[in-house]
Amino acid sequence: RVEGLRAQVAKASRVWVEGKHDAELVEKVWGDDLRVEGIVVEPLHGVDDLAGAVAAFGPGPGRKLGIIVDHLVAGSKESRIVAEAMAVPGAAGNVLVVGHPYVDVWQAIKPSVLGIPAWPTVPRGTDWKTGILKAFGWPHRTAEDVGLGWQKLLGAVRTYADLEPSLLGRVEEVIDFLTA
Repeated sequence: RVEGLRAQVAKASRVWVEGKHDAELVEKVWGDDLRVEGIVVEPLHGVDDLAGAVAAFGPGPGRKLGIIVDHLVAGSKESRIVAEAMAVPGAAGNVLVVGHPYVDVWQAIKPSVLGIPAWPTVPRGTDWKTGILKAFGWPHRTAEDVGLGWQKLLGAVRTYADLEPSLLGRVEEVIDFLTA
């Protein structure tokens, strides 16, 4: 926190993340810095129509997007979606899409922070979050269970040092892009 400094009015530029949990994590760790810069974090609730969302936003000078995508690895569905979004008029130079290798942003929390040696392996065909919660022995059957599980995980995060470098670097890259 910066003492004596008031948050700015939000700028037109935005940080977009895939979902609510991503937004809550970015806000918890970088929120004070983003408020100083006047940058808002918004969840997309999925990236399946990223090109449509980028086109509707209308990027341009002074109206930039920094987008953080889960599981952005070569040859993935997400990599094809990002390529389509970057072809939207106005995106070149005004949109930066970065990603991390994790199935979900939960996995960007260092296992040691949670007191485990590694994230559990979830069998193919099992919803990843449900599988993680089940492996932890936590309630996992409802959306409320998933939300409460996330709150436990998020509660373990105190600083950026509790997160994997592959997420840290991407978020910092987006912030630098939006504030340059």
